[in-house]
Amino acid sequence: MEGLLILSGLVALLLVRVPVAFALGGLGMLLLFLKGFPLVGVPQRLYGTMDSFELLAVPMFMLMSNVLLRGGVGRDLFAVVQSWVGHWPGGLGVATIISCSLFAAISGSSVATAATIGTVAIPEMEKRGYDRPFTLGMLAAGGTLGILIPPSIPLIIYGVITEESIPTLFMAGIGPGLFLASVFVIYSIAYATLGGGYQPIPKADWDERWRNTLRALPTVLLAVAIVGSIYAGIATPSESAGVGFVLSLIITFAMGRMTLAKVKEAAHSAMVTTVMIFLIIVGAKVFSYAITLYLIPQNISNLITSNITEPGFFMLAVGVVLLFIGFFLEALAMLLIMVPVLFPSLGAMGIDPIWFGIFFVVLIETALITPPVGLNLFVIQAVAKARLQEVVKGALPFAIIMLCTAVLLWFWQDLALAIPRMLL
Repeated sequence: MEGLLILSGLVALLLVRVPVAFALGGLGMLLLFLKGFPLVGVPQRLYGTMDSFELLAVPMFMLMSNVLLRGGVGRDLFAVVQSWVGHWPGGLGVATIISCSLFAAISGSSVATAATIGTVAIPEMEKRGYDRPFTLGMLAAGGTLGILIPPSIPLIIYGVITEESIPTLFMAGIGPGLFLASVFVIYSIAYATLGGGYQPIPKADWDERWRNTLRALPTVLLAVAIVGSIYAGIATPSESAGVGFVLSLIITFAMGRMTLAKVKEAAHSAMVTTVMIFLIIVGAKVFSYAITLYLIPQNISNLITSNITEPGFFMLAVGVVLLFIGFFLEALAMLLIMVPVLFPSLGAMGIDPIWFGIFFVVLIETALITPPVGLNLFVIQAVAKARLQEVVKGALPFAIIMLCTAVLLWFWQDLALAIPRMLL
């Protein structure tokens, strides 16, 4: 009963639009006060949470992605992919998904991926007669690849919370990330072929292809350097992100696309986003501390294990709960609230925590493109100056594809675990 009241209070705060960080932190402090727990220990726990070398990767990746965004790297990636596949049926859609995948492998951010590629792809696709809701929905969904294809900021935070290996989580995200990108490409080709109405692009000549490839080559090598250094054990995710930030500055300045004014803009934007993320982490930590002292995660874990003995039913229940709270919680809040509650039950169910992290992130991806708080929907709405209904309509088929991928992950767990098993 106590747990239900606490959850209802949290939902009520979110429904009246209290910012997530303050809803979590404020409710957590109130719960601690009502139980008479000493509040003096809270700052110490918060400092211990923020004083994490792994979390340093978050501002570094945000800095890097903002530098690349202002350096016009998205145009280079889109141009090179378009020159190679633009003449295919639905070629601009294919180019958009592949560009999102490439940028995701650099930035680790869903919002940065959607905004960067969206600013380039939306005008091009509309000029060629592609259906507007389809275009907007595809960009919103393509942006979600930024939190699954490594390096991924949510996977970094999941690794910090659960103390699982972040490089192993990154490796586990490769298979599902590439699978989702491939299915998005197939759907885009099928939609464009069956729906028609778009103007095909003439096949680019070899001179144009190689010219665009050379222009985008430094960015592609940057992605290889970031991901490769982590997998090879040369650098931690935080170190790799720092090196990536420096290299992104070198690349964009060398191309003549970066100025000190743009660097300041990138730093300010990265700071705002990082502070928002860290405030949510702080609020979630206070809330998590409070509900742990109230024994709510332990009680939920005991309730689940005593009433649900079949892992399949457990994952079905988890999926339903995540889809429900995804309607009113943003992705990071879902991660920080639910993982501490659900994680204790994984051992009793025999569920691999690495696999669970990927399953969780796929469901978070779905929440990013479902109303009313799907963040990528608002990003694309702002970029395209569109109505939200148009973006939601176009994103719905992609959300269904993501849900089907989550189901497939349960029946075919090697989709996520095969690569870590081969490389470790």
